[in-house]
Formats: sequence, structure tokens, C-alpha cells
Amino acid sequence: MQTLYGLPVTKHTHTHTHTHTLHPVRLHLRMPGRSVLLLLLLLLPSVRRSESVRCFAQFNLSLGQCDEELGEVDEEDCCQNPKYGYQTTDGVCRSCGPPLWSPWSPWSQCNVPCGEGVIQRNRKCFGIGVSECEKPKHNVEMIPCNGSCCQSPCPGNTDTHTHTHAHACTLIASMPSVPVSAAGVWSSWSSWAQCSSSCIPEGRVPIRYRRRICSNPASSADPPILGCLGDDSEKQNCNNLPHCPVDGGWGSWSPFSSCPVTCGVGLQESLRRCDSPAPKHGGWPCPGEGRRTSICLTNTHCPVDGVWSDWSQWEKCKSPFPGRDIQCSKTAGGSQIRERRCLHQAHNGSICSGDSLTQARVCYDVTDCYMKGTWGGWDSWTLCSPPCGLQSKRVRKRRCEVDYSDYEPTIGRKKELATFSGSPLDDCGSLPDGEQSAQRQSCANAPACA
Repeated sequence: MQTLYGLPVTKHTHTHTHTHTLHPVRLHLRMPGRSVLLLLLLLLPSVRRSESVRCFAQFNLSLGQCDEELGEVDEEDCCQNPKYGYQTTDGVCRSCGPPLWSPWSPWSQCNVPCGEGVIQRNRKCFGIGVSECEKPKHNVEMIPCNGSCCQSPCPGNTDTHTHTHAHACTLIASMPSVPVSAAGVWSSWSSWAQCSSSCIPEGRVPIRYRRRICSNPASSADPPILGCLGDDSEKQNCNNLPHCPVDGGWGSWSPFSSCPVTCGVGLQESLRRCDSPAPKHGGWPCPGEGRRTSICLTNTHCPVDGVWSDWSQWEKCKSPFPGRDIQCSKTAGGSQIRERRCLHQAHNGSICSGDSLTQARVCYDVTDCYMKGTWGGWDSWTLCSPPCGLQSKRVRKRRCEVDYSDYEPTIGRKKELATFSGSPLDDCGSLPDGEQSAQRQSCANAPACA
């Protein structure tokens, strides 16, 4: 006998299309003696497969349902995964897992409409070896209840904890004997009348009434007949009705705020709240806006803070001695400056941060000076020009790196680092065969010019 999860598993005794029966004549085995052949004949009928089942990738233990069908396979193959479930021809979903109890079901309703009854709940054992669940016969629980529908109409409410109702099956208490010849008897209660409102308005609950009549016979003084005991009417709060929708109502506008600015133009605002009343229970919100504004004027100009302009281009490199020409000189240096301006400052606004309106540097003037050099790498590509149309292109140039080794790297007593101002007439010679000094590239799909 095979076992699974430590439990005995009984093989299905019926066969179907997966059963294989082999005839000894078809065995291509060279085995001496008839005894071996007889042994094969005895063993072959037991070569069988288990039942074909509908296999599912999920088994819901709470509901006992199979989900996510995979298809038809042998039961043994399906149940190689204990999370799976399967269905046979009876349509019942079974678990491939070890035997486990399902959760307890909810309690049933009381099985009698009036008086004493019972409610039940149950559970099921699912898995391979269902008889092996702990306490296998403990699959149903039951407790007593009192039916609450002793009078008509019945609300059908059942208390699953105490299962008693103060109003259920109430008996009229015995009354002391009265020396009268007869007593009145109440008729049955009428049906409940309609509630005084179809919904529960704010601050009060609707009510409904029912009545009964004292009869059989009616009360009288002679002969002495006692009237019916108790009230001839009952009222009941209609607590189960929906609340009436409450549409929102605007409260009063607040005073306008003070002007929030000390110069220029500001915006004052006044607010109101949708709280008189606030919308409730699906009522409409307040229509309109909860904010209104008003422009306020200060008649005062606000300060305008200054902002720096861009730096200007560097001026021509000049000698510190008026009238002295330093162009192409390798020994006489000069200096050059550039400027910027603090723009737009007005009405007591802040001046631009920083105190530098000019910058200066020492330099050699190499404008149009013939200078040898060597070819270097490529400059960066320029921007596309023009910035539209089919003729837009960009370019880059090969750098001719000028040799400034004959110049002193610093100038003056302060030994300031020198720069080379202007564009020299550089000579880097011819480029190797096949190489270019410049490249152009079309800017494809540029937008059409307006």
C-alpha cells in the first residue's frame, strides 16, 4: 500500500484508457525458460494508471472550491502539488493536500419561526485521507435558539449569541381574579401603519403605530364586565429608514482680509463655509464659490533690485605705457579689461551683490602674428545655422595648436600668468592625406523657416 503525507492511499480499482496490457509474443526479450514468461504474464495486468481527473491549480479550503483549471491529467500527477485540487466525474472538488478541516460555517437561522429551536454550523474535512482529520465525526455544531416570529409580521431577526428576545413569545401574566361576570378580550394587533416619514430627518426619528380593539364582549357597568387590560395602541421608532439628505447651506461671508502687501497691488479675500448646514447623507453641496476677492491698492512702488549684465568682450591688449606698440612682441606684455553693469536697480532696491564692475588681466598681443603650430584635435560642433530650413548645417574645425614656447609664461613683477590675446596667423602645415581641417554636417529635418 502506498502512503502520502504519512497516510495510506488506496489505489483506484477501476481502469480506463491508460491501462496497458502487453502480450508475451510482443516482448522482444531473450529470456530462457517458461518460468520467466509465466511471471511476466502474472505481473502485466497490474501495470495501471490512476483515474483521469480535472486538475486545478488552486483549492479554496474555506469554500471547498477548485479554481484555475489546468486540464485533465492523472490524479497522481495532479496531486504532486499539495496546493492543487481536482474533480472527478461526480463534479465534487477535492484537495490534493493533507487532511485539514475547513473553517466553521456561519450559524444557520433558527429552524423554527416561534418558540424554541436550534441553529447549526458545520465544517468539512478536505484532503487525501479525509477520515484522518482530527475528531473526524466532529463536523457539526448546534446550539439552541428562540424563534422570534411569534407575532405577525415578523422582522426575522435572530440573535446567535443568546438566542433570546425580550419581545419573543411574551405571555400575558396571570391577573388576580376580579368578581366580574366577564372580561374583554383584545383582538389581534393590526399591521403596522406607515412611518410618519420616508426617511429620518435631522433631530427626530419617525414613528409608526399599530392598534387593537377590545371586544368579545365590550366593557360595561351593568352587568359588570371588565375592560381589556393594557393599551390599545403601540408605537415604534422607524430606526431602519435611511437618513434624509441634507443639502448644504452657506454661512455668512467673513470680513475682507487686510491688504496683504505694503506696495503695489494686493488681493483681499473673504471666505464663507458650507456649514449652515453642512451637506449630509447625499445632500447637495452648496452652490457657488466659497471665496471672493477684492483688489487693494497701496499707491507705493515696490523696490527694484539690481541684476548684473553679462561681461563685455575683453578690450584690446594695451601697453601700460601710452603710445607703445606691443603687437607680436615676445618680451613686452600689456593688460586688458572687461566690464559689466548693475542693471535695473530702482526705488531703494538692493544693488547687485559683489563689488567688481571690471576685471583685468595681463596679456601678450598676438593679433595677426605669424606663428608655427601643430595640428591637434577637433573643436566642438557649432550650433546648426540657420536654425531652420533645408540648408541648416553645423561645422567643426581642427585645432591648430600654436607654439608659444618663446614667450615668458608670466608678466610683470607680480608674476601674473599671461594670456594670449587676439588671433594669430597660425601655420600648422598641410594635413596628412585624406584628413580635413573642417567638417560640415547637414541638420536633417530642420523645421521650415517661417
